Amino acid sequence: MEMVLGLVVLLVCLVVGVRHGGIGLAVISGIGLVIFTFVFGYKPGVPPIGVMLTILAVVTCAGFLQTSGGLTVMLKYAERFLRSNPKRVTIYAPITTWFLTVLCGTGHVCYTMFPIIYDIAIKENIRPERPMAVSSVAAQMGICASPVSVAVVSIIGFMAAAGHTYTVLQILSISIPATLAGVLCAAIWSYRRGKDLDKDEVFQEFIKDPENREYVYGENESLMNTELPKSYYHAMFIFFAGILVIALLGNFQSLLPHFPNAKGVMKAISMTDVIQMAMLLVAAIILLTCHVRAKDVGGSQVFRAGIVALVSVYGVAWMADTYFMNHMAFLKEWLGSAVKAYPWAYAIFAFLTSKLVNSQAAAIAIVVPLALSVGMDPVLILSFISACYGYFFLPTYPSDLACIGFDRSGTTRIGKYILNHSFMIPGLIGVISGSCVGYVIAHIIL
Repeated sequence: MEMVLGLVVLLVCLVVGVRHGGIGLAVISGIGLVIFTFVFGYKPGVPPIGVMLTILAVVTCAGFLQTSGGLTVMLKYAERFLRSNPKRVTIYAPITTWFLTVLCGTGHVCYTMFPIIYDIAIKENIRPERPMAVSSVAAQMGICASPVSVAVVSIIGFMAAAGHTYTVLQILSISIPATLAGVLCAAIWSYRRGKDLDKDEVFQEFIKDPENREYVYGENESLMNTELPKSYYHAMFIFFAGILVIALLGNFQSLLPHFPNAKGVMKAISMTDVIQMAMLLVAAIILLTCHVRAKDVGGSQVFRAGIVALVSVYGVAWMADTYFMNHMAFLKEWLGSAVKAYPWAYAIFAFLTSKLVNSQAAAIAIVVPLALSVGMDPVLILSFISACYGYFFLPTYPSDLACIGFDRSGTTRIGKYILNHSFMIPGLIGVISGSCVGYVIAHIIL
């Protein structure tokens, strides 16, 4: 009975916290912590300090990248690529938003791409819903394929804490093809979705009004003809060099410094420490060479979003660890046997948790330590990495709402029955196909 009541407290805190955003989720988790400790008598769990410090270093570096203009250069090249292939925008746009997320570690970079994707689609008489909805989904799927995303950094940290030393390249060798396959499957399905604009009665009725037609077909801003300072390019290349160094050190650990552990055995320093050092070093080089004012970094969109994710992981992971660790004997017996018998159950658990907390990083902070604690094979955890994206299920995530707002044609929308929105089928196709591909690849290479 006590375990059930504790689960109710956990779920209520998650549901109420999500309504107040990422920081709200963290502080509402504090209520659950107090109830667990002072009412239920649970021993407080341990917040993932190592993971949090790594996240902090990564988002700081990403903030310097955006403030220095390096991100703007990436967006300019992305726009050039899309405008050179306008008729295939439904396929190329989601690949572009996925790739930008992989490079930058956050799906929030897609906001700048939405008006560009819309402009290309409407001028080619392509239903904007086709490339835009799947591009929003693709941007979020790229999170688990990025070496500098909060989600991947968290997985590396939790795996290392449990004694599983997977390299960055091993994890990415699963997550990159898995998520990209999911994006491609969703894009192919989207290629012919909905009615063509000239056959859409609702759209044709809307543009009969000259003002509406001007609104729908009006011009969008473009970076194509914008001359960018050389320092913007320098910042981008410095950031890329940092990612490359992390990948090399993560795959060739003989290059790392080795120090004696508690038993006197020489061991390489952990990759979480390496990522922290590399990200701080990259940020410092950008600061010193690319004319960045450090005080401006705190106001960048990427930095703010990353800090919100950091605080969210702090609160929700601490609360979840407190609850699960005090019922670990039961969970090992029940959940452990269930997951071993039905591996796909973990994927469903991760998917639903992601929707519940509206964050892949926060979902990972809950499900991965729990799965490792009950003895789940880490290969299975990595197999279903695509399933950590489930918050498209209800159209409440900021990037999905922004996508709807940028589609002036009204074709990207929330349906009458809420669940029949533009992101549902591309999201389900992406997650399911990505999980299947990830399962096969993980069992081949690990």
